[in-house]
Amino acid sequence: MRMRGRARGLVRGAVGAGGGDAGMTTSEYAMGTIAACGFAAVLYKVVTSDMVSSALAAVVGRALDVPF
Repeated sequence: MRMRGRARGLVRGAVGAGGGDAGMTTSEYAMGTIAACGFAAVLYKVVTSDMVSSALAAVVGRALDVPF
């Protein structure tokens, strides 16, 4: 019985009874969105570069030429 009371107290403290953050703010969402867009732009540039495109084409070509 005492252990159950302790467990409840720990859960209540972790869930937010202590005044912790309830979630992200609008500015945090905005910064996350900007970071994701920047990462997507860099990834797009890398994947569409000549070197990566030729490497991907070679890999796909080798995969299609494998005898079954």
